[in-house]
Amino acid sequence: MSKKPLILGIETSCDETAASVITENDQGKPIILSNIVSSQTDVHKEFGGVVPELAARSHIEKIDLIVKKALDESGIKIKDIDAVASTAGPGLIVCLSVGLSFGKAFASSINKPFIAVNHLEGHALSPKLVSNLNYPYLLLLISGGHSQYLNVQGLGKYKRLGTTIDDALGEAFDKTAKLLGIEFPGGPQIELWAEKGNPNSYDLPKPIINKGGCNLSFAGLKTAILKISKTIETEQEKFNLAASFQKTIEEILKKKTKIAFNEFEKQNDIQDKIFVVAGGVAANKKIRSMLINLCKENNYQSVFPPIEICGDNAAMIAMVGLEKYKLKLFNNLDHPAKPRWPLDENALFLKGAGVKL
Repeated sequence: MSKKPLILGIETSCDETAASVITENDQGKPIILSNIVSSQTDVHKEFGGVVPELAARSHIEKIDLIVKKALDESGIKIKDIDAVASTAGPGLIVCLSVGLSFGKAFASSINKPFIAVNHLEGHALSPKLVSNLNYPYLLLLISGGHSQYLNVQGLGKYKRLGTTIDDALGEAFDKTAKLLGIEFPGGPQIELWAEKGNPNSYDLPKPIINKGGCNLSFAGLKTAILKISKTIETEQEKFNLAASFQKTIEEILKKKTKIAFNEFEKQNDIQDKIFVVAGGVAANKKIRSMLINLCKENNYQSVFPPIEICGDNAAMIAMVGLEKYKLKLFNNLDHPAKPRWPLDENALFLKGAGVKL
């Protein structure tokens, strides 16, 4: 029996220090041997958002410990690692540099290949960690820094169908939470507050809902939330605003996803239509439920990564590393960190398309 590749993945693009070891079975299905994620919530909470310098310092303090923990939990010896994959972008340059430098040094010290990974490609391939997924498929990537629809045609082959022209969806959730007085990171709490409110209390705007194809816009919605939040006097009104925001987001995504379905079908002559939703906001249960129902109505198979790997993690980075390792797609040790690194290099630059702010 031939030895299966063992890949160490490292992720430090923003405010999670993460390391993971994965391999695959005889059928080529990935196996997660360890997946350690250390969040920096306590570091940034008092500032209401991520402070890049503090994030980088925290990565420096933790990365050695986190990688060691991932190796210990996997039961793998350092000498048995076949390649090291590190996030090289997009992200905060001071944060990316920590994991990228560590990964390069680690690979060099054991004389094994180094693989630079696009963080967005990690999200795009994350469902492959737990499910059989064939190309092509339509991807909705929704996270704190990115919101876009992509035609995923294969490893390294992406065509962007639409993206946000201003704020990312996760950013809109976090900023709405902040306006409602929810501690950072507040985005995930919006859904819980929404359960206590009346979603029809406020008629909120849906920017570019009837134009722009499947491009998205959330800045106008955020501005409306800001104005309304200044008039709120009771806790119930906060719950009602959260519920109205949640409902509005669902309506925007429903309309734009239908348009993305049509665009995807124009570009791919296939019978098995697959829709993948990835990124931190994919953990929102209400959004999941709405999109699952929409897929059923339009004969799409819906695929979501498990909630524990929706956010930033190193298993998805190692997953890309595994795919590239099998194709011998390695990188030199002088590969730079890329704060902006869109999956579709030919697409027009827009904020949510390849940069995390």
